[in-house]
Amino acid sequence: MICPFCRHDDSRVVDSRPVEDGNSIRRRRECTQCGSRFSTQETAILAIIKRSGATEPFSREKVINGVRKACQNRPVNDDDLALLAQRVEETLRASGQAEIEAQEVGMAILAPLRELDEVAYLRYASVYRNFSSLDDFEGEIALLRAMPSETSARPSLATSSASVMNSSPNSNETTPANSLAPRVKTT
Repeated sequence: MICPFCRHDDSRVVDSRPVEDGNSIRRRRECTQCGSRFSTQETAILAIIKRSGATEPFSREKVINGVRKACQNRPVNDDDLALLAQRVEETLRASGQAEIEAQEVGMAILAPLRELDEVAYLRYASVYRNFSSLDDFEGEIALLRAMPSETSARPSLATSSASVMNSSPNSNETTPANSLAPRVKTT
């Protein structure tokens, strides 16, 4: 390691400590020529291989930005997205591979996103898996219903909309939502 003070190319490690959940190591170094001390931080690079074949370093921000679109108008905050990106990175690093296909990143996003918000999961999966028909959505919804999750304890949109009642503006009576369909007169 080159000394930032005298530019000598030799230094010795005085102290090493893990930082950032063990993904990096902070090293305290001492220059063998001038005796100055300085710190370095070493992180193993996680490279993503894109579809084009190009490689780029993994970015939590890219994960957050991609998922943020799916979470638009959903009860998901920035802390939730940061935690999701951290979980994705931990999953990818746990694989032990230095280079990972972009498709594997997308797959690693799906499970924590499903736990976070099922509607956002469905939106993301529809783009990521190229849903082309209503059958694709119905199949994925069937899978969501078949697999228990923490979020399934909440009432779903389908069950809550069936019980919606609409007040008639001219009276005090209420009518079920399904009776609000347009009526056709036949003569």
